[in-house]
Amino acid sequence: MTISDSTIKIENSKPNFIIIVADDLGFSDLSSFGGEIETPNLDKLAKNGFRFTGFHTASACSPTRSMLLSGTDNHLAGLGQMAEYARQFPDLFKDKPGYEGVLNYRVASLAEILSPEYYSFISGKWHLGLEKPYWPSDRGFENSFTLLPGAGNHFKDKLENKIFLPWIYQENGQRIDPHTFPDNFYSSDYFTDKFLQYLDDTESRKDRPFFGLLTFTAPHWPLQAPPETIEKYKGKYDDGPFALRKRRLQRAKELGILSEEVVPHLVETMREKTWESIDDGQRRYESKIMEVYAAMVDKLDQNVGRLLDRLEETGEIENTVILFLSDNGAEGMLMEALPFGGKTFRERICTDYDNSFENIGKGNSFVYYGDLWAQAATAPKYMYKMWITEGGINCPLILHAPSLRQKWQEDAIIDEFTTVMDILPTILTLADIPHPGDTFKNRQVYRPKGVSWVPYLTKQEDTVYGQNKVVGWELFGQRAIREGRFKAVYIPPPFGEGVWALFDVKDDPGETNNISEQFPDVMERMLDHWSIYKSETGLVEMDDTYFKDIKYEKRVIPDSLEP
Repeated sequence: MTISDSTIKIENSKPNFIIIVADDLGFSDLSSFGGEIETPNLDKLAKNGFRFTGFHTASACSPTRSMLLSGTDNHLAGLGQMAEYARQFPDLFKDKPGYEGVLNYRVASLAEILSPEYYSFISGKWHLGLEKPYWPSDRGFENSFTLLPGAGNHFKDKLENKIFLPWIYQENGQRIDPHTFPDNFYSSDYFTDKFLQYLDDTESRKDRPFFGLLTFTAPHWPLQAPPETIEKYKGKYDDGPFALRKRRLQRAKELGILSEEVVPHLVETMREKTWESIDDGQRRYESKIMEVYAAMVDKLDQNVGRLLDRLEETGEIENTVILFLSDNGAEGMLMEALPFGGKTFRERICTDYDNSFENIGKGNSFVYYGDLWAQAATAPKYMYKMWITEGGINCPLILHAPSLRQKWQEDAIIDEFTTVMDILPTILTLADIPHPGDTFKNRQVYRPKGVSWVPYLTKQEDTVYGQNKVVGWELFGQRAIREGRFKAVYIPPPFGEGVWALFDVKDDPGETNNISEQFPDVMERMLDHWSIYKSETGLVEMDDTYFKDIKYEKRVIPDSLEP
């Protein structure tokens, strides 16, 4: 490596890789996917790259992250259930393989496989193990700065809160005292600062291509953002979530993200009162919460812009493959209804936050935006994060890969069914590094279940991506299995009817029409697939009785799509 005129020259022709992960970002939050939030830097990547509209994750964050780094199913990689949730049922999940609550050692992580040929580093959220030896420094990352739990304050505030969101950070295998962080700490800014620091670390890089993982905690609750960014969105959401939902649906159709014929699922809510039945003061309160959310996404995009500027300055933008994704659907707070240690989510939040109107968005506030705003972001799909339906698992993905873009038109929109497990084999293909197979570093590991996108994106002759691929999901008692255009879904009561339903999600992404009776042979085949999937992954099904005491009532809003 030589440095001349601030430009890094790499003799190695292998591509660099950057994966950027947003936390609970909605499907249509980005303006390139139909949203109104200002995201010019991600839009630039989308315009010059690929937009994936059929991309799927798990329905919650840590399982998705385990799939991303392993290329295989979360029930094999150690996050068969979110660790925070599994602890509520020790008799069911304790000591079960695949339920360790960490990225286990029966998988080889992407950073481990790329090492030592690639220089690997991470900055941001980890959520794959609170204790060593499950930190990123143990899993192939040569430089790492991470928040270890699943969430935390975005400002340097409430540091002594150990009840619900303890600030646990590490850097390169050492715990860090957050009191030493700068007073102007803001998560998205500081994570990017560290990422750029590691990117510029030529001593660690040693003439190698790099793999960088930038994992924001935005826009995960608590919703907090700098006041000047919040001000940009003042009044923008004063007409409420249903109006926003309709605008985004229309814009997504105009962009080609959605078909004109799509039938959106009607909104369902746990709330007693919706937008039309609350007073003006409550409307203003809730619209400000959405303003803060938009500001978090805006600020995330600004930091992506900082990264792109640095790659432009160093002359490496064209040789860097960049992936941007959300880890699951928008957060609609199903968690409010799920059991967590015998307390509701509201009860587990410390009572010493100031959520007055004037204080919303500051570091000592704790607000979240709920199921109505979430369904503005996940439309036309059904529901949101923690649901196994499309609203919880169909997420936006942008791929910047100049070497793959040559045979595509300007608007390269990929509607094929793809999954987060495909990212590892895709990167390994581009890096020309094989997966180790069944054995890695003297331990048995699982092979990836994902499929490389490279043959499809390079339009190799007779390539049909993922033909006859079968993929399953299971979290929080909800189950789903997909083959091609068909998807079977099981939602236990009281959240669903407690029976398997069948959908043609290619034509019906809103999962509005249960076709199990019209296609009994397909339904039978899908249930056979489920049995095989359950056996292959060793997943532990939660019996419906685990939810019998949950108080959960939802109602359909029949006018949620009216003009």
